[in-house]
Amino acid sequence: MGWIFGTYSLVLLALSLPPASLANPIHTASPVVDLGYAKYQGVYNGAYGTNIFKGIRYAAPPVGKLRWQAPQPPSVNRTAVLSATKQPPLCPQSGAAELPEVYGFNSALGDEDCLFLNVFAPAGAKDLPILVWIHGGGYGLFGATYDPSDWMKTNDNGFISVMIQYRLGAFGFLSSEAVHTYGKTNAGLLDMRFALEWVQQHIAKFGGDPSRVTIGGESSGAGAAMLQAMAYGGREDGLFNNIIAASPYTATQFEYNDKIPTMHYRDFAARAGCYEETSSNDPSTFDCLVRTDTETLQYASGKVSTSGAWGTWAFLPVTDGEFVQDLPSKQLPEKKVSGKRILSGNNANDGVPLSPPTLNTTATFIQYFKSTFPRLTPADFAELLQIYKVPSSSPESTGPLYDTLGNSGPTALNQSEFATGLQQTAFNIFAETAFDCPSHWLADAFSSGANEEPNDEKESWKYQYSVTPAYHGADLTSYFSVGASVPNAGFRDAFQRILGNFIINDTPVISISDAKAGMANATVPEGTDGDIDWPRWKEDSPVLMNLNTTGGNLVRQTVTDHLSYWLREGSGITNEFGLADARAWEGGRGERCKFWQKVGSRVPQ
Repeated sequence: MGWIFGTYSLVLLALSLPPASLANPIHTASPVVDLGYAKYQGVYNGAYGTNIFKGIRYAAPPVGKLRWQAPQPPSVNRTAVLSATKQPPLCPQSGAAELPEVYGFNSALGDEDCLFLNVFAPAGAKDLPILVWIHGGGYGLFGATYDPSDWMKTNDNGFISVMIQYRLGAFGFLSSEAVHTYGKTNAGLLDMRFALEWVQQHIAKFGGDPSRVTIGGESSGAGAAMLQAMAYGGREDGLFNNIIAASPYTATQFEYNDKIPTMHYRDFAARAGCYEETSSNDPSTFDCLVRTDTETLQYASGKVSTSGAWGTWAFLPVTDGEFVQDLPSKQLPEKKVSGKRILSGNNANDGVPLSPPTLNTTATFIQYFKSTFPRLTPADFAELLQIYKVPSSSPESTGPLYDTLGNSGPTALNQSEFATGLQQTAFNIFAETAFDCPSHWLADAFSSGANEEPNDEKESWKYQYSVTPAYHGADLTSYFSVGASVPNAGFRDAFQRILGNFIINDTPVISISDAKAGMANATVPEGTDGDIDWPRWKEDSPVLMNLNTTGGNLVRQTVTDHLSYWLREGSGITNEFGLADARAWEGGRGERCKFWQKVGSRVPQ
C-alpha cells in the first residue's frame, strides 16, 4: 500500500541525489515524443542520463458521463507541443479507517482528471525492457510520485520505467448492482489495463521493447498486478511477461453485489445526497452520482472509507464475473494466470501498521478477529486459534522486542521487534492473511507441483524482505532510493540489482560480487559460475531467499505510544542473505497458508 509511517521520520522518498553522469549520453535538453494523438516535451536529466516525461495523458478524463465507465482514449490535441515536466495531479484520495494522522493515510481532495503516467527512459534507449509500476495505497491513496532513477542507474540504465495512476476510492472501486448495470465496477483495474495497452502502443517511441514488459507493485499495487495476471480468468493478452509482487495486498474480495459493497454504495450515495430507499438497481441514484459535483463526491468517498474498522478500506476490487472472475485463493491454485515469471515477496513485519496495536488480551484478540472474519464457521475459528497457538487467557506481554530469525528460536507467532505475545500473534495473522500467504499462492501459480511436469513457460522465485524494521511499506526506499539513507547503500545496491536483473534478464539471480556489494563480511548463498544460489520456487520444495542485514547500531524509533521499532544505523552494516524452507519458515507458515486457502471463500479472499 505504500504505507510509510512515523512523523516523516520514514518519509525517505526525497527528490534528488547527484550521482556521476553517465558516459556519453545521447540527449537533447528538451526531448519531444510524438504519440500521434499529442506531442509531449520532457526534460533531460544529465545526472542520470535519462529523458523524463511527467504527466502524459493515457486516457480521457473520467469525468461527467465517463464516471464509473471504462477508460476511453484521449482526444487528439496536435495544436501545440504539450509540456511534460511537472508531476500530474493526484486522483482523489480516500484513506483507511481509524488510523492516526501520523501514519499519513488520510483522505484529501484531488483531481478526477488524473489518468496520467510518467516515463523515465535512458537517453538513446533502443529496444529496452520496461517496468510498469502500479503504486500502492489500499486502492485509495497515493499516485505516480515515485522516482526510479537510482534503481535504473544501478542497473546501467538497462530498462525504461513507466509510473501509472488510476482511479482510487469510490471513483475507482464503487460497486453495487447499479454500478454493474449502468457503469463498470473495478474501474481502477480497467485503468491499469488501459495503461498497459498504452505501453504496447507507444513505448517503442521512447526506446522500449513492448514484448518485454514487467508489471510491478507494492501492497495494493502488487495485489493489482496479481489481479491483472488473473484478469479474464488468466487470459493471455500479451501485455506483460514478468511480475514483481512485493507484499501483494489481498483484501476481502466480495461479489460485486454483495451486501458489503452495496452498503458502502448506499452510504456513499447518501452522503452525496443521492440515495433514496428504492431498488438497489434503481438508475436514479447512479445518475445522480454522475451529475454530482466532484468535491461533494470526494468528501463522501473519504468519509465512507474512514468510517469502518481499524485499517480497513471501503472501496476495493470485487468479483465482477468478467475482469475479476474468481477469488485469488481459488484461481491461483488452479494456475489460471497470464505472464511467464513472477518474483513474489513479503516483508518480515507486514502486519504493522494496518492491524490494531492494542490486541494484547485474549478477549480483545478474539473479539477483533471474529468481527474481521465474520463468515468463518465455528470450526474454522477453532482451527485458527489452534494453528496460531492462541492461549485461553494471556496477560499483556512485556518481554524484549526483537525480530525472529525465521528458521530457529522464537517465531513470528509471538515475537517481533514490534510486539510479543498475543499482540504479535495478531500482527502475524493480519500479515499472513493479507500479504504473506497471497505471496505464497502467487509463487505456486507460476510453478510446477509435485505431480506435474516442469513448465518451462512459467517460473517463480520468492523472497522475504527482513531488513529492520521491515514493516509494511518499509521496502519502498530500497528501490525508490533517491535521497534515501536507510537501508544502507550496500543493501539497496544488491536489492536493486536483483529486481533489475529480473526485469532485464528474466531472473533475480545475480553475481555473488553484486550480492555482497563490496562488503567483505557479507554472507550470501553461493552457487555456480560466480552467481548466488537461488532455486526456483516449487510447490513440493518451496525455497525462499531471506534478504537481511546485520551489524551497525540498533536505535529505537518511536512512532506512537503503541508502536516503535529498531533501526539499524552507523558503520559496519553488511548484507546477510540466506535460503530457507518456506513451509517450515516462522514455525510452519506454509501450513497456515494452506488453512487460509481452504477457508478463502469464507474470508473471502
